[in-house]
Amino acid sequence: MTDSLRPLLFLDVDGPLIPFGPTWTGRRPGRAARPAPGTGNPLLARVEPADGPRLAALPCDLVWATTWQADANEAVAPLLGLPELPVVDIPEPDGADGPGGLHWKTPLLVDWAAGRPFAWVDDEITAADRAWVAAHHPARALLHRVDPGRGLTDADFAALDAWLRAG
Repeated sequence: MTDSLRPLLFLDVDGPLIPFGPTWTGRRPGRAARPAPGTGNPLLARVEPADGPRLAALPCDLVWATTWQADANEAVAPLLGLPELPVVDIPEPDGADGPGGLHWKTPLLVDWAAGRPFAWVDDEITAADRAWVAAHHPARALLHRVDPGRGLTDADFAALDAWLRAG
C-alpha cells in the first residue's frame, strides 16, 4: 500500500541491489561472506541485507521497477527484510531504447507515478531519461544512476535521503 502524499521510490534490482557487470568489485567492504540462498540464483548472494532497513527508513513508498516483476517480492524482498512491495508492470523489454536513447522504463514509470513526486534508482539512467521526465512529469523527480559494479552505496543513500526530505 502506498501513501499518495509521500514520494515514490522506484527500485531496480540488477545493478542497484545485485551488483554486477564489468566494474563489479566483489563483496562490499565489511560484508561477511555468505553462501548463495537456496533459490538456485547465485546472483542473490550479492544482495546486501543491510540495504533493506536503509531503504525502509527512507521517507517514501518503495515500488519495484524491475524485470524481476513479482519475483522481486519472492526472492529479493525477504533477503532485505522488506514486506511485499507494489510492482510496476514492466513488459518484457525488446532490448531497444526509445528515440534519443530514452530508456524503455521511463514512460512506464512516469505513467505509474501519476503526477506524484518520485525517485528512480537504476543503473541505466541517462540524460535522455532526465530530459524526458522533466518535460513529461509535473512533479519533482530524481533519476539516480547507481554504479552497477558497486550497487547502492552510502553516498547513494545520502543523496536519496536528502532529496526525499527536501520535498
